[in-house]
Formats: sequence, structure tokens, C-alpha cells
Amino acid sequence: MASLNDSHFDLFGLPAQFALEAGALDHAYRTVQAQVHPDRFAAAGDAQKRIAMQWATRANEAYQTLRDPLRRATYLLSLRGINVGAENNTAMEPAFLMQQMEWRENIEDAAAAKNVDALDALLAELRDEERQRFDKLGASLDSGANQAAGEAVRQLMFIERVASEIGTQIERLED
Repeated sequence: MASLNDSHFDLFGLPAQFALEAGALDHAYRTVQAQVHPDRFAAAGDAQKRIAMQWATRANEAYQTLRDPLRRATYLLSLRGINVGAENNTAMEPAFLMQQMEWRENIEDAAAAKNVDALDALLAELRDEERQRFDKLGASLDSGANQAAGEAVRQLMFIERVASEIGTQIERLED
């Protein structure tokens, strides 16, 4: 078994890369969980139970991180010594800033008009933009363009927030 300090990828025996086969991740997770599940240590001493719990917690955290593409990208960058710093680093390319303003205006207009169809269309547009940016993110990570990948992560975090806001507006209007 790996060390508690090994990377999430090492824990599951997977390559440290952005593109992951979901089935391989799920299989590796189930394999690790079967080895460390606390129920297997029910008759063990307190120290062994505590260690099993640490491993199970570690496996769960690693799995949650790796199965989410944005969290996986952020984690990969952290392994490379890059702190995405989304809280502190809000600098983005001007074209993306303009796009943000346009999305926000469209959300406000559609919400004010109580136009759920417009919000649905905007959400579909955002999801398409998200897919394209994830493709670029993967290419940046694979080529070692870490700064570009960091910016892509920050942009995707913003897109997720906007998509969540649209979902909230849609729910509010449908109630």
C-alpha cells in the first residue's frame, strides 16, 4: 500500500495526468476501499482501527478530488508547485472579462423578464464554453503550460459560479 503522504494518483496507481478514465478511477477506488474499509478492522485494536479510518478518509478525499475535473486540475497544478490562488488572483484576459460582463447582463435581463427559456439557453451556452475550456485546460496541463492551465482553472471556477447562479434563478422562477 502507498504511504499516506503519496499523491492521490499514487494512492490509486494512476498516472498523474489530467485525462483520467472514469472507470479506471472507480475501479482503483473500490480496490483501495476494499483494503482499508474500517469494517475489515472491527476486531482489530484501537490503533489499527484509527489507521484504517485514516486510510479510508484519505481514499475518499483522493477520490472526490480526482473525479471532479476542476479539482483534479487544481490538484495537479499544486503537485507542480503552482497555487491557482483563485481567491487572490483574479487577473484574467480582457476578452474573458468582457464575456463575464455579457453573461451577467444576460442573466439579469432574463431574470427580470422571468424568461426561463433564455436562462436555459444561457446555461447551455455556458456548458458549451465550459467543455471547450476543459479541452484547453487538458492540453495546457499535458504540455506543461502550467500558467495557462492556472488561468483556465480560474476561468472555469468563474463559469461554474455563473452556471450555479443561473440554476438558482431558474429554480426561483419555476417556484
